[in-house]
Amino acid sequence: MFAVNHCTITPVRSQPSESSEQLTQLLFGEVCEVLDTLPRWTKIRSTVDGQEGWVDFKMLTPIPSNLSPLTYNLSPITSPIAIATSMEDGQELMLTMGTRLPNYEHGMFEMLGKQYIIDPACVTSHLITSSPHHLISAAKSLLNAPYLWGGKNAMGIDCSGFTQVVYATVGVNLLRNAREQITQGTVVSSLQQALPGDLAFFDHADRDPNATNISHVGMLLSPTEVIHCSGNVHIDYIDEQGIHLPDGTLTHHLVQINRYI
Repeated sequence: MFAVNHCTITPVRSQPSESSEQLTQLLFGEVCEVLDTLPRWTKIRSTVDGQEGWVDFKMLTPIPSNLSPLTYNLSPITSPIAIATSMEDGQELMLTMGTRLPNYEHGMFEMLGKQYIIDPACVTSHLITSSPHHLISAAKSLLNAPYLWGGKNAMGIDCSGFTQVVYATVGVNLLRNAREQITQGTVVSSLQQALPGDLAFFDHADRDPNATNISHVGMLLSPTEVIHCSGNVHIDYIDEQGIHLPDGTLTHHLVQINRYI
């Protein structure tokens, strides 16, 4: 059985409890497979990135068995926030960057028989994945967005949620966590060979010499600048060692650079 998230943002939690850890979020229109059900909670697996967890069942709409959950004509929202208006009752719905609109065409989209209108300037209907310009523009539009563990929207986002939603704006599906995203794309040999839009991955060997786990990711703007979410989305200096504060302190140890477009 499949279901679709009909809310702007739905938390996905590690346990069936409001007080449990937020692992990630489902954005509007995101389809998931139903794995288990309790009186109030539903365990799901996202068809976008495979993440599993528990959501409040009220946030989901079951997809009728005669409809395919995976054949939507999807177009991503490219602005931090966009307003969609129901053509049925005029109700407004706030949507966020990276949301994939089903059956979108000329400022209109439809989900499960309900039609909406939206400003076409907020949506990319013809994806251009060969240029980093769109990636950089989307990333910079999220500057100062606050850090939130498991978040993937402009009101609260984590490091890998940031890279995931930015790449969604050009139609590239990244996995959810930095340790998963590093397994995708192609490896770039050095920082000097990197291009704007490439992702840089880090561990915390700067704090612990024995650290080996990938714990952070950011997007390169140039061989000396990286935009990433740590505290909030901002731009820092980077070199072959990693990310540095203005006083020169190394905060994240560079491990690898990957290219996706």
